[in-house]
Amino acid sequence: MGNCFNLLSTKSNQSLPVDSPFIMSSSLPSSVSGGGFGKGSIDLGGLEVRQVSTFTKIWSAGGDAAGASFFFPSSIPTGFYALGACAQPNKNRFFGRVLVARDIAGDGDATALAAPTDFTLIWSSSDGGYFWLPVAPSGYHPVGYLVTNSPEKPSPESLRCVRDDFTDQCEEGEVELWSSDNNGGISIHELVPTVRGQRAPGLPLGTFIARKAGGSSGGGPSPVRCLKNQNSSLSAAMPDLSQINAIIKAYAPVIYFHPDETYLPSSVNWFFDNGALLYSNADKTNPARIDSGGTNLPQGGSNDGAYWLDLPAGEDKERVKKGELSSAKSYVHVKQMLGGTATDFAFWLFYPFNGPGRLKLGVLTIGLGKIGEHVGDWEHVTLRVSNFDGELRKVYFSEHSRGEWLESPELEFDGQEGNKPVAYASLYGHAFYPREGLVLQGSEELGIGIRNDARKGKKKMDAGERFEIVSAELSPAADEVVAPAWVDYMREWGPKVSYDVEDELEKVERSLPEKWRQTARKLVNGLPPELFGEEGPTGPKVKASWEGDEP
Repeated sequence: MGNCFNLLSTKSNQSLPVDSPFIMSSSLPSSVSGGGFGKGSIDLGGLEVRQVSTFTKIWSAGGDAAGASFFFPSSIPTGFYALGACAQPNKNRFFGRVLVARDIAGDGDATALAAPTDFTLIWSSSDGGYFWLPVAPSGYHPVGYLVTNSPEKPSPESLRCVRDDFTDQCEEGEVELWSSDNNGGISIHELVPTVRGQRAPGLPLGTFIARKAGGSSGGGPSPVRCLKNQNSSLSAAMPDLSQINAIIKAYAPVIYFHPDETYLPSSVNWFFDNGALLYSNADKTNPARIDSGGTNLPQGGSNDGAYWLDLPAGEDKERVKKGELSSAKSYVHVKQMLGGTATDFAFWLFYPFNGPGRLKLGVLTIGLGKIGEHVGDWEHVTLRVSNFDGELRKVYFSEHSRGEWLESPELEFDGQEGNKPVAYASLYGHAFYPREGLVLQGSEELGIGIRNDARKGKKKMDAGERFEIVSAELSPAADEVVAPAWVDYMREWGPKVSYDVEDELEKVERSLPEKWRQTARKLVNGLPPELFGEEGPTGPKVKASWEGDEP
């Protein structure tokens, strides 16, 4: 479906990005739809929800890219009801989607939807925007707000509230969509379930949360809720194996490596075949060679420090450190998310070695010696795909211990590959970024910090050309995917890094002008502890995001 804009209220004739819909350059093949996936609606166990992408623009806050616009769904299918308005910053092309719902439970008087008994005006703008919170009848909750361009109280027939058992606790997302100091102040955030993970039933519906500055809802429980999937099988709308493969081929990221990168990825099998060693506390002097499939690795358990991997000894060590891009493949974890309404595709890359950190002090760039080096490095990019229509909604870029989500209109797409988002692997550290440039861990304003340099070199990797699906446990493809043995290796992929931090730091200081030495020491001492005497990194299945949402 396209996007419909009926501009009922504007402050300016200036054309803004939000006034143009974002459309992917090419559609998924029609053959991708089938079964419960991509059919446009999902049964939550008696409440059917459908995704709507046609809207009326109700009100625009600000006439420039710093503002936001508010929309209400239009062209709602017969029998379905709106649940709330959506918001989007003016700086991005429009990509709004909200859910509408209808009751299919047939529970008589205990219907899944009910009209509000009233509306409470929670905030209004001096230029014609009015925000209304529905007052739900007993046993029901509002799941969205109504935004109007008139002070007249809305009709109760404007939207519906949802029965308690179909709602879930929710919270503000990290992304602030808009805020204003006008008339006491208000902030608008995306609305997300409080508990998120591949087994969590909560799902967002595309609405937002409005917090009035200093109001009763500020910082407290959300006055609106998310939806909850009550279906006994949350995976009913997930893609099957053929659909999973088609989505990977269509959307897999294209990864660019820095022109000066020394330490490239490899396949896990290449690492094992080229002499990787398994050590144990029981016998630290006689490591075992690892077979190609990793079948002699200890399985399951927890990261108890009893085992770790290391590079081969002797002359092969430096060669293996550099990886082998021609062998590299992406390892794909397919997981159910957002109450079964989305599927995440986590593309994991393995690097035999992570290079040293580099420090920026004004115009100076100083190597940190051994600080930051470690054996075995796992990094990932996650794609979130809608189970309603197979559309790529968001991409997560892992950046060391954290990361960031970007919606599709905010992404760079590879010019040669259509719908494939671009990710840049930073020099030596391999964190993923959505744009070329320098990101500092420190003070951007002062130009002081640890460098993360992302640039488009000649070496790149299409993560959809060579890939292996390593898990799809809650999907229809679960029985068809056999995980390699190394996935269940829960210990460390590298030895504990041991060096004298003080010695390394003194080497750095000796290379600096005296005026920078104290600043450098303070900055390095403030780095995350994992950069000093770091324990070897663990594999994908040990990460919190394997079961939960991205941090």
